[in-house]
Amino acid sequence: MALTKSDIVEKVHELGFTKKKSIDTVESLVEIIKRTLEKNEDVLISGFGKFCIKDKKKRRGRNPATGSDLILRERKVVTFKCSGKLRKKINGE
Repeated sequence: MALTKSDIVEKVHELGFTKKKSIDTVESLVEIIKRTLEKNEDVLISGFGKFCIKDKKKRRGRNPATGSDLILRERKVVTFKCSGKLRKKINGE
């Protein structure tokens, strides 16, 4: 089961914030991350990980529904690399 934005709002609310303040806080954080990535800057959250923008070159692809070849355009993608601390927690170290 995935953790949704509304789940995060609920967890923040459980910390003692009002529901509106919880929603505003989570929305503000997400907007800050989005605006930073739009400016082609990385987002580093210590102890959690790093969101980066990577350039993908134009390449040959294939439509899986029809099997026909096509060219995928150049684009930017967001990648995430978790921190060493988070990786150790996930692996129970």
